[in-house]
Amino acid sequence: MDRAEVGALVQSAVDGDAAAWKALVEGMSPLVWSVVRAHRLSDADGHEVFQTTWFRFAQHLGRIREPDKAGAWLASTARHECLKVLKGLARLTLTDDPRVLDRASEDRTPEESLIDSEEAADRAERVRRLWQELDGLGERCRQLLRVLMASPPPSYGEISAALGIAVGSIGPLRQRCLRRLRARMNARGAV
Repeated sequence: MDRAEVGALVQSAVDGDAAAWKALVEGMSPLVWSVVRAHRLSDADGHEVFQTTWFRFAQHLGRIREPDKAGAWLASTARHECLKVLKGLARLTLTDDPRVLDRASEDRTPEESLIDSEEAADRAERVRRLWQELDGLGERCRQLLRVLMASPPPSYGEISAALGIAVGSIGPLRQRCLRRLRARMNARGAV
């Protein structure tokens, strides 16, 4: 089929001419099959791609801007569909080795994803409550605990210079502040 003939058949098929559609399918099927065969798909996958290509063509028939280039459109769509099938096949593992089937999947199931997101939400809520309770402590405890959370943690000498606390008092003060923070968290059920 030459391009002018294809363009005329496409226009007639758009207008509802069943004979034009039949002529297009008969005339352009060898092109679609040549693309499918070039990708070396199984017979079942090849038939699926062939049908999907024509289905897509029928869906877009009225929107094809250059009807005389319908062959290029069909070839491109067939190629795209073949690649989609091949990509899907790459995810399959065909084996008769039962140890392969017992291997843990790298993909997360929807249930595992849901559990992970719920756990992440719980962690975020605990952190939010921790900061809320930390803000409720006295200024001295708040400053000390925030400085101690720095990464990398400063030396006691640096803390002493920054906060005006004796080096020997930093450890005991830290313990008292953490006890108060834990008590506040426990009182509000935030632990």
